[in-house]
Amino acid sequence: MNLFEEFHNRRNLGNEKISAQDFLPYNRFMNLDTKAYSNGEISKKNKELMGLACSLILRCNDCVLYHLENSYKAGASKSEINEAMNISLVIGGSIVIPHLRFALLALDELENNK
Repeated sequence: MNLFEEFHNRRNLGNEKISAQDFLPYNRFMNLDTKAYSNGEISKKNKELMGLACSLILRCNDCVLYHLENSYKAGASKSEINEAMNISLVIGGSIVIPHLRFALLALDELENNK
């Protein structure tokens, strides 16, 4: 199983658990999160690249996979993705490097599975 299959399986199971709670604050947050990344004055692609940059700084590999895949699907080039990840490295410093490595392995997976 590749990084993305494992991630999607775990994410879907977790989201089912969240939905099953039928808890309004969880539902509101999930809706807010979904709407935040839709096209607006800033394109979905650029919002996903921002999400990727923030995810690297926050050191959340699940978030890195989510935003990396969505950036890629929204049409971000490898160069654009690298520029966004470089912002994370500049802001976050060397603590970002393990997550940058992870992101680059995942990017290879995306490119190899076109």
